[in-house]
Amino acid sequence: MRVARPWTTAGIVAGGVTLALIAPSSAAPASVPTHKPLPLERLFDNRAVSDDTRPGDADFDGAGASLSAQDLRAAGWTPGRDIALDAARLTWPRSAGARPDNVIADGQAVRLRGRGEALTFLVASSSPNGPGAGASGVGTVRYRDGSSHPYTLSAPDWRAGPAATKAVGLPHLNTAAGQRQETARLYAVTVPLERGHEVASVVLPRDPGPAADLHVFAAALRQPAYGWTGSWAASTAGYTKVGAWTDQTLRLVVHTSAGGPAARVRLENTFAAAPVEIGHATVALQASGAAAQGSPVPLTFGGRPGTSIPAGAQVFSDPVDFPVPADANLLVSIHLPGPVAAVPVHSQATQRSYLSAAGSGDRTAEPGAGSYTGTLTTWPFLTGVDVRGGPGSVVALGDSITDGTKSTTDANRRWPDVLARRLRGQSEVPAYGVLNAGISANRVVADRYPGEGVSTDTGGVSTQHRLERDVLAQTGARTVVVFQGINDLRWGSSAEELIAGLRSVAARMRERGLRVVGATIAPCEGESLCTADADARRSAVNAFIRDNGGVFDAVLDFDAVVRDPEHPARILPAYDSGDHLHPGDAGLRAMADSIDLRKLTG
Repeated sequence: MRVARPWTTAGIVAGGVTLALIAPSSAAPASVPTHKPLPLERLFDNRAVSDDTRPGDADFDGAGASLSAQDLRAAGWTPGRDIALDAARLTWPRSAGARPDNVIADGQAVRLRGRGEALTFLVASSSPNGPGAGASGVGTVRYRDGSSHPYTLSAPDWRAGPAATKAVGLPHLNTAAGQRQETARLYAVTVPLERGHEVASVVLPRDPGPAADLHVFAAALRQPAYGWTGSWAASTAGYTKVGAWTDQTLRLVVHTSAGGPAARVRLENTFAAAPVEIGHATVALQASGAAAQGSPVPLTFGGRPGTSIPAGAQVFSDPVDFPVPADANLLVSIHLPGPVAAVPVHSQATQRSYLSAAGSGDRTAEPGAGSYTGTLTTWPFLTGVDVRGGPGSVVALGDSITDGTKSTTDANRRWPDVLARRLRGQSEVPAYGVLNAGISANRVVADRYPGEGVSTDTGGVSTQHRLERDVLAQTGARTVVVFQGINDLRWGSSAEELIAGLRSVAARMRERGLRVVGATIAPCEGESLCTADADARRSAVNAFIRDNGGVFDAVLDFDAVVRDPEHPARILPAYDSGDHLHPGDAGLRAMADSIDLRKLTG
């Protein structure tokens, strides 16, 4: 929708200095930029953010509408703030609310140098005709060795795009006529890079046409987590009401897979509408219950004892010299000054954690259990524990069977736990860490939790919508086991829809260099939604998984492991937890024991 124009010179004031910018000719092909690459902020030519007292100062969409500076501040997205999204560190424009704060993509060359495993853009599309279908275009990544490759950048519409994949959602639109109650959203979109190549610059896509503009606010290289292995993980499944928790401390119990001489933790404020304040945090080995072995070790964030996590963002603690044993329980304690009325949560922990009383203050340094008078069966905020060194990790991507529903509480008998112990007890393949990305009730092709707002539904957004966060951005991910689909079938998805979804997620993971192992879907006759029709569709999907034509690098036949040979539509009674859907401890162990570990490495 950009108006064609010849070369022009524009002035932007930055730090009191006027910078002369050369705008690209609209006639130049996108693959051959005709100007020197510049830092992104020097290419900004559109103002998307306005102060609520002067809503007419910005025009994001060509029709006079804009984002609210006050809404962004309330979400923790202040000018110049680093926002960590899917392991990429992006900077919200320093000029937001005062000067141009984004560039409308039209073939500009952006100076962006370094090595990375992926390139993340903070984007949205807009249309002067109201909510639109989004915008997409093809740009070019150029490398220092002279090579290049195209990439496709797709930006959802800022007013009509999906909540499930948003980076942040805001409650208002500003217009010249005043503020309007309507959700606005921004998105982090990641594209792959050629491994081992050093990026020199990135050419943005050309103007996609008269219907929409593609706006870029920030771009960053996502650096590989060199020297780190993911030891434990949990996927955020929803955003639920609590307390409110006020001046309280969480003591969360997690179980390691890989060990190492140092550690760091990952906290996420996924799906939130407001920032959360972390007062202090510590890590310790569990003695029993909420009691630690010795004094908990303080964690810091950028050298400070606490941090604030913006809405939708994440934070990694600084590395700490804390020897982490394999196959051990850790206590991660988090002080929340509060009040905290809702939290991003992994709902089915199958593990008891602990909570101090309201107003009890910072109890993170206490080794004893006396202050922790409440219990939790969820993991709020905490999504990862990494250890120094190691060979990397296997990600188990799945639903409640992977999550460990119906396994013994506090016993760590989920099938990924058993797999982790098997990997540590051998020397034929690398002793990978194992990261559990299972979410109870989750589906491949449809969202359970819508991705926005406080909800009692903690079935997560779909696998397709959470793939970047829960798999592609995981620390040290090498291989992914995809064991999912029964919930899609139980709730009416066709075999063709599910197969298409599995093809899509496998292709995205392989595009990023991951090894992808598909697992057949277990039977569930006897459960109320596991009808004969659902079983017929399951059989069709399993036939595809077994003979997938190269979609997967290897296949695990979990169906054959747990089914009753005399009645293949149901779980073998010895493996059935009793609900006919979830294997119990024995069934989960049989699944993990059946895995040929060589399939995880090729």
